[in-house]
Amino acid sequence: MIQANDVRAGVRSHLDRLRSALDNVSVAAVEAVVRRLYSAYLDGRKVLIAGNGGSAATASHMACDLSKSVFDGYSTVSGPKGRLKVMALTDNVPLITAWANDTDYSRVFVEQVRTHVDRGDVLIAISGSGKSPSVVEAVKLARGLGAHTVGILGFDGGELIDLVDVAIVVRCDDYGVVEDVHMALDHILTECLRRLIAAAEPRPSEDVETARRAGGQG
Repeated sequence: MIQANDVRAGVRSHLDRLRSALDNVSVAAVEAVVRRLYSAYLDGRKVLIAGNGGSAATASHMACDLSKSVFDGYSTVSGPKGRLKVMALTDNVPLITAWANDTDYSRVFVEQVRTHVDRGDVLIAISGSGKSPSVVEAVKLARGLGAHTVGILGFDGGELIDLVDVAIVVRCDDYGVVEDVHMALDHILTECLRRLIAAAEPRPSEDVETARRAGGQG
């Protein structure tokens, strides 16, 4: 029989670990990632995002937020430089399974990088362990092609911490907590980027903003 005290203890334990992990996120590292994304926006570069498992879900969510939510409030859903060009390498399931089946799983992202990355683009690598071979290989090739690389990592950063140009590391050994913070980081990056873009050009009229809010967000 489940005891109420056991449930409460589990809730409190997770929340305590989550608070601790959030408190220890490097603000300077987050700022560096925001600056990199803003530069990509201003220069018309692409942002590609990769991750496995829960990190794949975060990659897809982040692609949605950076593609659309960054520009909420503009009547054309774009900023003074248009829109940030973002894609999650996790979203083409047929292509992922084709590469995994015909080669091996470690190639599922690197082959997409080979197709899509140009010099000056940004690859965001999301990994709780920092050791996922498919993500590591993608980062290595992206660097070789002249792309900027960002790591959103957990634990001690793993192999990726020494491969990426800038890393945000959630120093916790609990995948659940790490993934929670990674999702929060997605929303923090989105909000900061939205503020930078909004500061570069006046927001739309009050009636447009009111209409947007009335429509709600999913």
